[in-house]
Formats: sequence, C-alpha cells, structure tokens
Amino acid sequence: MLTTEKARENLEKILNEKEYRVYDKASKGLLAEWWEKAKQWIADKLAGLFPSIESSDNAASSILIAVIIVVIVLLALAVFFLIRHYKRERVLRSKKPLQSLKDINWTYHEHLKEAEKLETAADYSAATRHLFLALLLFFHDKGWLEARKWKTNWEYYEELRKENKQLAGQFYHLAHFFDEVTYGEREAFQEEYRQFQSVVLSLLSEMNKEGGGTVAQG
Repeated sequence: MLTTEKARENLEKILNEKEYRVYDKASKGLLAEWWEKAKQWIADKLAGLFPSIESSDNAASSILIAVIIVVIVLLALAVFFLIRHYKRERVLRSKKPLQSLKDINWTYHEHLKEAEKLETAADYSAATRHLFLALLLFFHDKGWLEARKWKTNWEYYEELRKENKQLAGQFYHLAHFFDEVTYGEREAFQEEYRQFQSVVLSLLSEMNKEGGGTVAQG
C-alpha cells in the first residue's frame, strides 16, 4: 500500500515539474499551430473561390474535419480490402479444385452436362463448380496446364501465365468466385451464376474456335 502511495506521489511530482509542463504545452501548441495553418490554407482557398464570403473560418474548420473523416474512412476501407485480398489469396493457394477421381476422369463435356443438369435444379453453387472444372480440364486438354488432384488454383494460374497472361487473369477472377462458392463462404445465386457461366462458355467457345471445333453445353 505504501509503495502504491509513494509511486502516485512521485508521478504527481513529475507531472507538476516545470519541464513536463513546458513539454506538454509545446506539444499542444505544435498541434494547434498545424491545425490553424491547415484551416487558414483552406480558408484562403475558399475566399479565392467565393469572394463574396466574408468569413470562411467556420467553413474551413468544417471542411478540415470532413477531410480528416474521409481520410480515416479511406484508410479503413483500404485495410478492409487488403485483409479481404489476403484471405482470398490464402484460399487460392491452399484449396485443390479436383477432389475426386470422377472430377479428373470426366471430360470437360461431361462437366458441362452436369452443370446444365444442376442449373435446371437451381443448384447454382454445384453448377458453378462443374463449370469451373470443365474450364480447368479444357485447359488441360489444350496443354496449357496439367490437371492433377494435388494442385491448387494458384499453381494452375502460374502455369497459365506462362502461356497467356490475359487468359491467366480471367482464370484468376473465375477461380476466386469458384473458391468462395465451393468452400462455403457464399452461395451462388442465379444472376451471378449466369454471369460466371457467360464468361466460362465464352472462353471455351473462343479457345475452341482457335483450335477448331465448337463448345456446346448439353
């Protein structure tokens, strides 16, 4: 108890010392000076833009506060998106899309037919998975990547980059949606499934035309 009282007395003594008060005053004075300079700069700009305004001091204070709030919000959003991006990257680097022998032994045509069947049953999440596997095995057939059960989408992405960077970029975005739907983070609804389907079928059709032949679902 005596030790606690003594420590409190010592702290009060330090806070009351002239050097501490001078330091505290200087710190507050510096912040106040910065605030006044920033406020005056904004006030000058306002006066230049709106000469009819006699006193822009209050307006300058309000704008400065608004700017600070906007900066804080933008920083918070930046942190949020960085964390979200990191989580997505972690999923992409760890999950393996080909989970069974059926997944890898089916042709991409069979996966397309399965996707169509699941789409008819309004199971858009499962249909998304088979559409993505169809695209993956199509790339395998083209020799642009080597489909294996132990490989992750990140590894497939790196393989595709060596062949076609633009195609790899499209694959990257499709893989993110596939991961979110397949591994339980979100459910695919009809509208976003249609968008995903449109991109996948467009890629399959375009790549098939380059190599001869057509892609048909169903």
